[in-house]
Amino acid sequence: MPTIHYILKDGSTRSVDAKLGASVMETAIQHNIRGIDAECGGSCSCATCHVYVDEAFVDRLTPPDEMEDELLDGTASERAPNSRLSCQIPVTAELDGLTVRVPETQV
Repeated sequence: MPTIHYILKDGSTRSVDAKLGASVMETAIQHNIRGIDAECGGSCSCATCHVYVDEAFVDRLTPPDEMEDELLDGTASERAPNSRLSCQIPVTAELDGLTVRVPETQV
């Protein structure tokens, strides 16, 4: 199982095992990662699962589609070049060790 590292708002890190094929958001919800609200349940319609992806992993992800890109423009915390919606990041073996930072706020 790939491991995902979530850097929380307080600077602490939670490392959890993720199921292949699950999203980074689903993994966060299953492991009670605070700061990923996921109000829409992963349907890419709310932007409350915004994360900042570690630069070492950005190129391993498919680029955001048009819908995700539009939602990222409306996130509560500032959008950055490495901003993604965690519901749109499927866990793959290549993402073992993925580190994402939870933003200060989602709403």
